[in-house]
Amino acid sequence: MDPYDLIVIGSGTAAQVAIGKVRAAGWSVAVIDHRPFGGTCALRGCDPKKMLVSGEEAIDAAARMTGRGVDGALTIDWPALMAFKRTLTGPIPAKQERHYAGLGVDSFHGVARFTAPDMVEVDGQALKARHVLIATGARPAPLRIPGEALVSTSDDFLEFRTLPRRIALIGGGYVAAEFSHLAARAGAQVTILQRPDRLLPRFDPDLVGWLMPRFRTLGIAVETAATVTRVERSEGGLTVHALRRGEPDISVAADLVIHAAGRGPDVEALDLAAGEVAAEDGRLKLNEHLQSTSNPRVFAAGDAAGVGPPLTPVSSHDAKVVAANLLHGLSHRPDYRGVPSVVFTVPPIAAVGLSEETARRDGLKVRINAASTPDWFTARRLGEPVYGHKVLIDERSDLILGAHLVGPNADEVINLFGLAIRHGLTATDLRSTMFAYPTGASDIGYML
Repeated sequence: MDPYDLIVIGSGTAAQVAIGKVRAAGWSVAVIDHRPFGGTCALRGCDPKKMLVSGEEAIDAAARMTGRGVDGALTIDWPALMAFKRTLTGPIPAKQERHYAGLGVDSFHGVARFTAPDMVEVDGQALKARHVLIATGARPAPLRIPGEALVSTSDDFLEFRTLPRRIALIGGGYVAAEFSHLAARAGAQVTILQRPDRLLPRFDPDLVGWLMPRFRTLGIAVETAATVTRVERSEGGLTVHALRRGEPDISVAADLVIHAAGRGPDVEALDLAAGEVAAEDGRLKLNEHLQSTSNPRVFAAGDAAGVGPPLTPVSSHDAKVVAANLLHGLSHRPDYRGVPSVVFTVPPIAAVGLSEETARRDGLKVRINAASTPDWFTARRLGEPVYGHKVLIDERSDLILGAHLVGPNADEVINLFGLAIRHGLTATDLRSTMFAYPTGASDIGYML
C-alpha cells in the first residue's frame, strides 16, 4: 500500500487551504468527511447565518426608518428566507467534490478513525499516511443534563423550514445572541438562559450593556445567572428548568430548545489512542507548530486544534502554517495578533485586541477612549439608538492595543483596528488617515 503524503480529516476551510498548498507542491492527498463536503462555515455556520441576517437587517432598517420617510410594515417570510439561504449552501458539496477531483485529490465519505500512528480507516478501508491533518472542526460541548437528547443544535436551527413559535436557547454567547435577534424579528417568542451574570462574556461589559436594550425592544427574555438543570417533554412542547441561586426555580415553555452553550474540538470519533495522538480534556496536545506532541506525523488546524480563536480566518491561517511546516520544515508558528471577532446581532458588536480588564490586570499604561454615541451622524442617519466604542491606546508607544465597537458598521470598521494592531499602526497613523466621508470608517479619528 503506497502511503498518501497527506490525509486530511475534515473538508472545511482549514482542509481546503492546506490541500491547495500541498497539492501545488505535488503531494498525494486524500480527504475524508462523514458530512457533506464544505465544512461548518460554508454549510452550517458563518455564511448561511449571514444570509439569514440579511433578512433581519432589512426588517430592522424599515422599522428604524418608519416615521422618518419610510412607510409600510415588512415581515420575514421564513420559508422563503431559508430557500434563499439554500441557493448558497445547496451547490457547495458537489462543487467542492468537483474541485478536489480536479486537483487529483482522492475523496472518501465516512467516519475516519486511526488504527495506527500512520493508518486511518474509513468505512472499512485502510489508508496509510506520511502525515495526517486533523481539521474536523468543533461540536457542541456536552450539556450533561437530563433531557439533553431533546435539545437541538445550531445546525438544526439553520435547516428549519418553518420557524417554531417559542424558542429557548441554553447559553449566552455568539449563537444565542445572533439566533435570538433573528428569531425574534421573524416573529418567535425567545428566551435566553445563561449561566454567567451577563450575555456575551467575551465582549466588553460596557458595550454589551449598550446593546442590551435591543434585546428588550425585541421582546427577548434574558435570564442570566440561570443554570439549566433539565429539559423535559410537556403538554404541547418542551419545558426547560433552571436554577438561580436564592430564587424560585425558572421554567420556560418552548417548542424548540437550542444548544448555545459552547463548542469544543470534534475529535471524539477519531480513536486518538490508536493513533498515538495525545489529548487532554478533549483537546489535542500540540506544540507551537500545531503538531501533535506525541505523534509527529499528525497536525491539526482550526477549531479542531483549539489553539487560536474559533473563527474561520483562524482556520485558514492555521492551515497555511501547517502546510508551510509540512513543505518547508518546522519553522512556522501561528500568529493571532489582531484577529477581530464579531457577533452579528443587529446592530453588531465587535472586538479586537486586548480588553480593558486584561490591560488593567497586566498593569499596562493605557489611554482609554470610550463613549456611547448614538447622536453621531453614523447612527442618526440610520435611526439607530445603539452606537458606541472603547479603544485602548498604549500611552508610551501610541500603539492601538484593543478596540471594541457596537452599532452600525462595527463589523466592518473593526477590521481597520485589526489591521492597526497586526501591523503596528499608531493612533496618530489612524488619525492622519483620510477616510471617505461620511462613512463608518470616518468616525475612527473621533474614537481615538
